[in-house]
Amino acid sequence: MGMAAGAPGQAGGRRRRRRAGRAGFADINMTPFIDVMLVLLIVFMVAAPLLTAGVPVDLPQSAAKPLNLDHKPVTLSINEQGRVFLGEQPLPDGDIVARLQQAAKAGMDERIYLRGAKKVDYGRVAQVMGLITAAGFKRVALVTEPDQS
Repeated sequence: MGMAAGAPGQAGGRRRRRRAGRAGFADINMTPFIDVMLVLLIVFMVAAPLLTAGVPVDLPQSAAKPLNLDHKPVTLSINEQGRVFLGEQPLPDGDIVARLQQAAKAGMDERIYLRGAKKVDYGRVAQVMGLITAAGFKRVALVTEPDQS
């Protein structure tokens, strides 16, 4: 009677069982990945408000809800002295229409955000809004700070 080389209970079978018991651990360790993602989340949460404001303007407060923005909007700012800025660049009144038409990605359907300082004259804000609508833009939004009370 001969012995089979790989029969269970024999030396060949035991060797296979020992290898199966020492098999490598094939799962991915998710802890470092989660740690990196949490750090990135915190960095972006801190950096995001710094990216949206260009010219420092003391905005009035309002009870309106915050806007949900998918992309960086076209923003005009009017400071306390009545100067107009497109993003962070100063803009003379004669160039407002031409520069808005260049900056608007979606054409005349683009929403233009107007940030006016609390202390700026209401007539100045109305004048700039008139220039925006005269350029053909129909969607002008006034930006305010959330009400703190």
